[in-house]
Formats: sequence, C-alpha cells, structure tokens
Amino acid sequence: MSKLIQFNHLETIREHNQIDFDCEGIEVSDIFFQDNINNERCVQVIYGRGSQSLKMSYFIGADWLVKNQQAIYVAPKINEGDKQIDYLGMLHSCLTHGDIAKNTKDLYHIKLNEPFIEINQQFDLLTPLLIMQFLQLVKDIVRKGLRQSYYKVEHNLTCKIKGRVLVAENINKNLTRNKPTNTYCRYDEFGFNSVENRVLKRTLKFVQRYLAKCPEYHHSMKHLMDFCMPAFEMVSDKVNLHEMKATKRNPFYKEYQEALTLSQIILKRFGYHINEIENSTTQETTVPPFWIDMSKLFELYVLGLLKDKYAEKIIFQAKGSYGSPDYLLIDDVQPLIIDAKYKPTYQKDRGLSNIIEDIRQISGYARDKGILNKLGYHTEEVQTMNVVSCVVIYTDQREGNELPDSLTDGNAIKGFTKFYKVPIAVPILNNKELNCFDN
Repeated sequence: MSKLIQFNHLETIREHNQIDFDCEGIEVSDIFFQDNINNERCVQVIYGRGSQSLKMSYFIGADWLVKNQQAIYVAPKINEGDKQIDYLGMLHSCLTHGDIAKNTKDLYHIKLNEPFIEINQQFDLLTPLLIMQFLQLVKDIVRKGLRQSYYKVEHNLTCKIKGRVLVAENINKNLTRNKPTNTYCRYDEFGFNSVENRVLKRTLKFVQRYLAKCPEYHHSMKHLMDFCMPAFEMVSDKVNLHEMKATKRNPFYKEYQEALTLSQIILKRFGYHINEIENSTTQETTVPPFWIDMSKLFELYVLGLLKDKYAEKIIFQAKGSYGSPDYLLIDDVQPLIIDAKYKPTYQKDRGLSNIIEDIRQISGYARDKGILNKLGYHTEEVQTMNVVSCVVIYTDQREGNELPDSLTDGNAIKGFTKFYKVPIAVPILNNKELNCFDN
C-alpha cells in the first residue's frame, strides 16, 4: 500500500486548503463527489505556469489520486489550536430526531469496489460514522418492535415429518447412522429469528467488538448499544455470506432497508470476518476510498438545532416554484427563510464581496411564490406587501453552540432589508491520537 501524500512536510491536508503539488509525469484529475461530474469537486486540480496545486473543498476523506500509487487524505479543519471538528458529535446531535436519518443518503460516498487505502487508525473517519448511523437506525427499529416473519429452518425431527424432507442430508445424518425414526426436514417458522434480524444481530456483534477496541467511540455510543442489544436476545447471530447478500427488502419497513444496507457496508468493510477486529494489534488500518460532505453534515446539524427549538414549525428543503431553501420557519408572527452555510466568510471581520451570491440566492427564495405560499402568504396582494425575513446560520467557533432566543435580534447584514446572520459553533474535540488498537 502506498503512504499518504505529504505536502510541505504535512502528514495530512485540511479541508478548504490549497496545496502545491509536484506531480511531474503523473496524470492527476479532479475528484467529484459520488463520481458524478455534475456534483461538486472533492479535490480540484489547478494548473499554473510551471506549477500545479490541489484545492480542497468541503469534503473530508481518503481517495486515490493515482490508483494503487498515490493516495490523498483530507482531514476535518482545525478551528482553534489543537482542536478539530467533532463530526460524530454533529451526526449524533441531528440523528436524535428520527426523521432526519432519511436525509443522510447523500452525506457520504464509499467506493467499495476500489483498492483499499492504508491509513493510520486515528484517521479512520468512515467506520465510526457508519456505526453511528447504523445504531441510530437499529434504535428506531427496536422502538417500533422487531419485525416478525416466516423464515426457513432445518431440523432433524424424531418420529414426524414437517415441510420438505432433505433426502441427501437425511441419508447422511440418519440412515447411514442407523437412526430410522429421524427425518431431516426443512420448513417455515414464524417469529423474530428471520435472516434480516440475524444480519442485524451479526452486525451488532461486529460493532460491539469494534467499540470495545475503541474506548473513545465506545463512550459516545454505549447508550445506543445498551438500548439495541437486549431486543435481539432471542435472535441468533449465525448467518452465512449467501444469506447476508440475499436479504429481502420490504418497502413498508424503510428502517430495515437502510439498516441492512449499512450492515452490508460495515460487514464488507471488515471482510465479513469478526476476527479482523478482534485480532488487530496494529495502528494501521485499510479503508475503501470515501468522502464525507461536511457542508451537508452542517446542514443536518443545524436542522437538528432548529427542530430542538421550533419542533414541527421547521420544514426542511421545501420545494418552491424555482428552488428549495434549506429551512422554512412556519410562524404566524414572523415566518423566516433560513439557510445554512458551512464557511467562515460570514464572520464579523469579513466583507460582503464573498457572500453576495448567497444573498442573491436566498433573496430569490423570498420572492418565490411557491415558497411564499408555504409561509402563509397565499394571495398576490399579501405576497406583494410583505418582505420575508431571511437568516443565514454559519460556522464561527468564537461564538456559542446554541441558537439565540430570536434569530433576527442583532447581526443584521448591512445594506439589506430584513437580512440577518447567526453564528453557531460546532462540536469540537481535542486532536489527540486515538489509541484504539494499542494493546
């Protein structure tokens, strides 16, 4: 495996940075999120006169610049001193609202079919994120109750026949052993021990072993494990690879569909062998190329904060005639159009030149008749008479981590009517090494 690229003697690259890159003789291309050229770039190659540089965006992760030769790792940005964004804390905060989980589909992209990249264990941002999301989904399943269904079982029955007789197995296990009263049969049973529940139980066992090796993560997810595991007490964790890949999807149980998809990813991440976790004693690990959209994560984090404060008054990504703002606050006194911006350009010492495009975008939402109708302005006359207040919530680690009592008190953006900005600090943690596999 190749080592991580070091630019200017730095072991890692931080998001938002631009790094000079000497790649003479090596062809490097832009990396797009989800490998779709219509999406944003995770890494952009900028060519200059006699020089080249890599520009990072709002994505963190690891990927190949040149497959099997040159890899890149982009870490969360450092905000102050030795502290960095606690992206797991952000995810956990928003996933406490069950309805937010359905919006995490485009939060990350994993390239499971590409060669894995060797990185230090402390840089594995992917596995904890998958586990956190998986546990939240299983928690929702447990709250509603495990699904019962018919599943096939095989038993060696005495003095009776049930279902289908497995002739070859019956000869091998009974007739050749002088057990003529026994019959080896396959038949259906109804209960909790279905393939789907066994796959979830198997994945929970993997997660349990992983967290036992990583006390830093175990502390933050222990309550989820304690909530989920008792519900699977009567469910077996014995399931073969063929059954894992043949689990059935039921559109009436969306949480099961999403949890089983994550199960497949987590189990494949460890090669389907639980010993890969138990026997690991190295600080190095391998991960598939992956990207996490920090802008999307901040958007979901703010959504969680808004729902904590305003509950059902918040509508996420309401569709208008020509656009979809991040959030609408449906309020009889002061309805608001709210947008989340994961960038520091709104801080007090910044000018308007860097945010004017955002203001134009949000102003367009405030004139969209479809959006105004959702805010309660139903007639042409009322829509014409009212100027809707617009709010931008942005990152600023110098501020608090709670929303103010009123989103429109102070912090008005000068030069614009009813335009406000609200800073919010995201969770941070000390940038210390996670000795997860140090025995």
